[in-house]
Amino acid sequence: MTKRKKGSCTTILVGKDASIDGSTMIARNEDGAGPLNPQRFVVINPEDQPTHYKSKLSTAEMDLPNDPMRYTSTPDVITKDGVWAGAGINSENVAMTATETITTNARILGIDPLVDSGLGEEDFTTLVLPYIHSAREGVKRLGALLEQYGTYETNAMAFSDKDEVWYFESIAGHHWAAIKIPDDAYVIAPNRFNIDDYDFDSADTIFADDLPELINKYHLNPDSEGVNLRHIFGSSTIKDTRYNNPRAWYGQMYFNPEIDNEPIDQDLPFICRTDKKISVEDLKFVLSSHYQNTPFDPYGTGTEVEKKQFRPIGINRNQELHILQIRNDVPAEIAGIHWLAFGPNTFNAVVPFYANVKDTPASYRDTKPETDPTKVYWLTNVMALMGDDNFGLYEDQENLFEENTVAECRHIQIDADANHDSESDVQSYLESVNQKMADLYVKNANTLLGQMLALGEPKMKLQFTLND
Repeated sequence: MTKRKKGSCTTILVGKDASIDGSTMIARNEDGAGPLNPQRFVVINPEDQPTHYKSKLSTAEMDLPNDPMRYTSTPDVITKDGVWAGAGINSENVAMTATETITTNARILGIDPLVDSGLGEEDFTTLVLPYIHSAREGVKRLGALLEQYGTYETNAMAFSDKDEVWYFESIAGHHWAAIKIPDDAYVIAPNRFNIDDYDFDSADTIFADDLPELINKYHLNPDSEGVNLRHIFGSSTIKDTRYNNPRAWYGQMYFNPEIDNEPIDQDLPFICRTDKKISVEDLKFVLSSHYQNTPFDPYGTGTEVEKKQFRPIGINRNQELHILQIRNDVPAEIAGIHWLAFGPNTFNAVVPFYANVKDTPASYRDTKPETDPTKVYWLTNVMALMGDDNFGLYEDQENLFEENTVAECRHIQIDADANHDSESDVQSYLESVNQKMADLYVKNANTLLGQMLALGEPKMKLQFTLND
């Protein structure tokens, strides 16, 4: 059976003591195999969740529990290959992002081959998020599904609640390992197997029961001491030095500029710590980055070879960016924030949508397969294409658009946080707040588009120095 070509994402995780406001955050760029794959932002209410599920890209099917919760979702618009829900926050303020395509190796695939009839990225959010009440419970449900049905691809996923962040990596056909991210730590995970040092006896790890036995039985550990899952189950290829490692290097350099590592390093750390408290704006910058202030920036002044040497994080294949934030300094009914941006991250801004709603704004919800700049996905892609033609010309305007849009949305959010408890119907109130922020984004984006036209048209090649 032919599977859809894998995407290539970047994930960032932040523990509650590492964030600026005590929230947990899990974030990811959903990157497609090609530039355009229209996305929507919707709410799946319990009555919309299927009771029997059948995969589109495999023969896997199952009955689902009869008590699903409501959750936000960012599915594909074109569903011939499945839902591809991407990420969301459920009504218990548990968040999930799925998936980060990761690497493996021939040693483990020879022992536990991938399963053509198994589950994949198109399935995971739909099968797990509506049924879990904590991040740890999400790990266990997902692990049980992989053991029962298997998978035809290796992926990483993350879960969070107000207290914990968990990172999960599938291993070959039926195996898996997960680790709780320390509260004071952050993680940057590109498209490779990322978990390194691992303690099977720790309360902060969960894994397939036979994983330690499998490592010993088949002599999989290449290290003389310790257990490093990346060394055991992952890759260390030339492609990693160009495609994966540089993304982790740049993000870690942003948060820890005092550390001197190399972009091609195969053993960049998985768990990282920094003295700086991490904000949403930090995550957005890293997830939009393209090696600024290095010779490897495609928009920079390096040589043509240097500018094409490494795969950037911000790329034309960005489809949507989510930062799933569970806050600890507000009541539970407003704690879940699904920050969202559509399209290439060089010309967009994240909007802090409240997750405790039953519907989403039409400009984010009603994306169609056909180009329609009245919808945010298409509007952002238009701006990104124009901006890419002369990034230096438009960069200042884009930076101001992003700063002003996020600032204005934060102001709306502060007001809504303060006044929500005076509303008799909190969900309807939060829907109106989300609508206000969506309208603001569309207005500001169109203003930016007008500024780009004004700057760019005088530089068109189709001009002549004489006129009437």
